[in-house]
Amino acid sequence: MPIENSSAYRVLIRVRYAECDAQQVVFNARYGDYVDVVVTEYFRDTFGGYESLLAQGIDGQVVRLTTDWQSPAKFDDVISISIEPLRIGNTSYSFALHFTEYYSQRAIATSEITYVMVTPIDHQKMAIPDFFREKLVEPSRAKIINFAGIEIE
Repeated sequence: MPIENSSAYRVLIRVRYAECDAQQVVFNARYGDYVDVVVTEYFRDTFGGYESLLAQGIDGQVVRLTTDWQSPAKFDDVISISIEPLRIGNTSYSFALHFTEYYSQRAIATSEITYVMVTPIDHQKMAIPDFFREKLVEPSRAKIINFAGIEIE
């Protein structure tokens, strides 16, 4: 029975065969895909989605993505990925993501992604708007997005 932080915003993903490499573990580049899925869902819930941000005249570009691995994820594992704001500067912001195997709570990896706020059309750096900053500093909303198709207790 999983005993994760119940106040975390989490996305559950089941590892698909095509995401694994010749070593039969999740290929390292797939973690960037997982990060993108989680951030997209977080933005959908926090800001009404990416299109909503564009309509308000703001966009973000990834300037840094790092991942540190603790153990491998394998085909058919259910990965729980939590996200939390890490830093909010004048023009950039970062998230920390924690990957664990859902059933055993085994630590898999941690990622950090940093964005720079830009204008949507010409991609010029801009200050983070107050409404965006306020949403990021609000306490985390406990929510599980279940792409793994498992029954959650």
